[in-house]
Amino acid sequence: MKQITTALLATLLLLALSNDAMAQKSKSKKGDSKIDTTSLSYNYGLLLALSLQLQGVPNDSINTKEVLAGIEKALKNKGSNSDFEKAQAAFAKKMEGIQKLAEKESLNREKKWFDDNAKKNSKVVTLPSGLQYEVLKAGTGEKPTPTSKVTTHYHGTLTDGTIFDSSVDRKEPASFPVNGVIKGWQEALPMMNVGSKWKVYVPSALAYGSRAVGKIPANSILIFEIELLSIDK
Repeated sequence: MKQITTALLATLLLLALSNDAMAQKSKSKKGDSKIDTTSLSYNYGLLLALSLQLQGVPNDSINTKEVLAGIEKALKNKGSNSDFEKAQAAFAKKMEGIQKLAEKESLNREKKWFDDNAKKNSKVVTLPSGLQYEVLKAGTGEKPTPTSKVTTHYHGTLTDGTIFDSSVDRKEPASFPVNGVIKGWQEALPMMNVGSKWKVYVPSALAYGSRAVGKIPANSILIFEIELLSIDK
């Protein structure tokens, strides 16, 4: 879930105030000294809506009428510190519920994707962890251990085909310890013989989970074609 930072809000607020200051300056040059609060109020509203969106609040969970009522109560100093604390606690609880629901929906979509993937391809093997693999080429060499250092060629994509990393495209094999990569690779590599090439389907829990990394969005299934070139002694 995205979190809005104090620095970002401050920047947006300064932009809003700057825009209105320019508008007020323009009016004063024309001899109109009356303060126009319309534009400033509009910008405050935009900031509030943006902050809610950046915090991951779904649009359909917001009742605009009640939001305005809450703002009016606060501006008229009818709310106490206790009211603020209660509102803050209620908001945090609601956001926690929204986040859990979103995570559950994401896991359900992911499970369906893996179920469908296994059904449409009889060569796909599903492991108890949820990891799936398909042998594209069988090798005859040794198998690495979790502490081995290996050299591989790989091509990584998202389920929509987006390439996020590829030693194949770089034309440069990658070397690393087996226990230094994502859990999906740590599980797959020790089962591979040197010289083999597998297509590996990695659940988000065995990849980067809820973290977004580079071109990889949070909660992403990762698909790799991995060729195990050697075990480095």
